[in-house]
Amino acid sequence: MPGQHPHLLPAGARPTRPMAPAVGVACLALLAGAGLGCGTPEPEITPATAEADRLLFERAEAAMADESWTRAREYFVQIRDNYPQSTLRADARLRVGETYFREGSLASYVAAQADLREFLRLYPSHRLSARAQYLLGMVFFEQMRSPQRDQTETHEAIREFERFIELAVTDPTFASGVDDTLLDEVRTRLREARDRLSDSSFIVGRFYYRNKYYPGAIDRFREILDDDPGYTRRDQIYFHLASSLAASDREREALPMFERLVSEYPETEFREDATEQIAALRTSMNLDSP
Repeated sequence: MPGQHPHLLPAGARPTRPMAPAVGVACLALLAGAGLGCGTPEPEITPATAEADRLLFERAEAAMADESWTRAREYFVQIRDNYPQSTLRADARLRVGETYFREGSLASYVAAQADLREFLRLYPSHRLSARAQYLLGMVFFEQMRSPQRDQTETHEAIREFERFIELAVTDPTFASGVDDTLLDEVRTRLREARDRLSDSSFIVGRFYYRNKYYPGAIDRFREILDDDPGYTRRDQIYFHLASSLAASDREREALPMFERLVSEYPETEFREDATEQIAALRTSMNLDSP
């Protein structure tokens, strides 16, 4: 009851019986068993510990494998900040940036960008600079927005991936950290980023086309063809550009564009419409006359 001393019994209350020994033992066993799965705490590593940097790095890598990014980063930071002569210091500095990237939040992407740029500033010609440059590109790649939205991150991703490819060709030290798998990955991501940018431009051109503002549509579609020759969905550009030209009474420009579409993309979804347009244009231009 309120105000009573915790060790005093209320008037008339009977004292409870002491716990039976068997019950007490069982409770202790349960309490002891609760900690069985916790394992033995890892021994502390100090700068005086033999090969302390290597042991910290091993723990950090184990945490990375468990996707425990914060714990891994704590170990990597210890190496970076406390072991200036360690041969693992550059590796640890890079991995700090990677832990932020792996977290995948807006705030962690900002931190990853800062750490990766700092790594590239400190180690411009290092065997790990290729991976740092790749991760920097991926920081922006993972933040790319849909084609209907702002494409700032897409532009940044393209810039960093193009920088990677340039250095892989011109810098032997950088190239030493590039294997075929990584190079293919960068090229794939670069293509995806460029496609995203071209998709965004196409949406604008299609808006002009649907609203019959053909000069704007033509300019936009030609810009995509000039700026991105490898655009994955090039067939839709051919079709809408040719259609815009035909609607603008520019048949002599429209016809070869339709014919190019059918020739280069025989399986395109626009094949039937393009074939009809070709026939109509040839008839209107008297090209089928004997």
